Amino acid sequence: MNKNIKLAVAGAVLALSATAANAGIIIPAGDWTVDIGGVVNTYATWTRNTGTATTGYATLWSGNGQGDALAGAGTSKTQANMTTGLLPNYLSVSGTTRQNDLDVSFTISINPGSSTTHSGIQGSNQENRQAFLTFGDKSWGSVKVGKDLGIFASDAILNDMTLLGVGSGAGGLAGNQTTTGRIGTGFMYADWKAQLAYTTPNFNGFQATAGLTQAWNTWSNIVASKTAAGAANNGDAYSNGRGGEQFAYEGKASYSFAANDVTGKVWVSGISQNVDQLYQNGSAITGKDDRAYAGDIGANVNFAGFGLTGYYYAGSGIGQTVQLNGGFDKDGKARDSQGGYVQATYVLPTKTKVGLSWGSSQLDKNTGGNDQMTGDLEDSMWTAGVYHPLTKHLNLVAEYSDVESEYKGTGKAHGHTGSLGAILFF
Repeated sequence: MNKNIKLAVAGAVLALSATAANAGIIIPAGDWTVDIGGVVNTYATWTRNTGTATTGYATLWSGNGQGDALAGAGTSKTQANMTTGLLPNYLSVSGTTRQNDLDVSFTISINPGSSTTHSGIQGSNQENRQAFLTFGDKSWGSVKVGKDLGIFASDAILNDMTLLGVGSGAGGLAGNQTTTGRIGTGFMYADWKAQLAYTTPNFNGFQATAGLTQAWNTWSNIVASKTAAGAANNGDAYSNGRGGEQFAYEGKASYSFAANDVTGKVWVSGISQNVDQLYQNGSAITGKDDRAYAGDIGANVNFAGFGLTGYYYAGSGIGQTVQLNGGFDKDGKARDSQGGYVQATYVLPTKTKVGLSWGSSQLDKNTGGNDQMTGDLEDSMWTAGVYHPLTKHLNLVAEYSDVESEYKGTGKAHGHTGSLGAILFF
């Protein structure tokens, strides 16, 4: 498997599986070495949604939310889906060569989903998550240009045990391209971003990355937002698409260690970007340009078959679940957010890995002003998982997750998801 896809794929294997995936299909081609690798996975999921929430995030887990027109307020809804897990299906082609004292590489991937929309329509959702090149040398580091996994919060998702499985599949999300894993219940989504980034050489375990990434504008699905220019807007500050006059700045640093039978990694990362073009009633919010930022810290330790992971993040204006979602109220005032997760795993003598994790993400209601949130938002999740390597490339996976979503003092909802399936790395 090529070095770059390991950011999203082999990272999961190294963190969670009892065996590590080998390289993919290697093809010598003149000056180039071509590497074809990827992932195929599908899960059967069963989700029971309960709760009274009728607005905001909590509707996704209440039986009243997205894609759930049959459920009325306060009712429950059970959904069964065949779907990819947190990782999409993946086919990645990369090439490496050494030219003019530079290591040069490229990676392009396609990501077809497993689920279809309805009978007679056989096309499933598809994404293109990676398209980038790198160049560098082990003496001074490497430069990446193109689209790849974001820098901030990337280690949080790569150390999440649900990366090999489903995690949260509530509220109809299990029928989409991928499930959400622990995204939004312990860490922000790193996402896949166009970027220009530099990574240092590895200095005896220490390595750092800094980069410019595509800035995005704030957006909201917490409550009703602007639907058309000039229309009444009772929701959050809202704008579409890419950011304004500045790039986003992202960076991370990590230290990996090994001593006798103990191995581990400690990391920090951060993001900062200017946010502008916020709208209220179809008009710009004058003078309300602001800066969204966040930082995190995490650690993973492995010894005698045990694995322990701890992670924490905090920020302002960064939002909830996906970056900048709900980060600003309708007057352009930034909301604070924070969260984290803890995780414990153990490899049995059969090489089966069992794990238990808990995490929570919070988005604070602004005090005073014209905030439209009904209370502080907290999304949390317990997950128990079993990950068995049937072969060195094929894992059988069973998980159970319990999501709780609450606007403090108002609506509360639960999503209970069980899943069973398989994931193949090649």
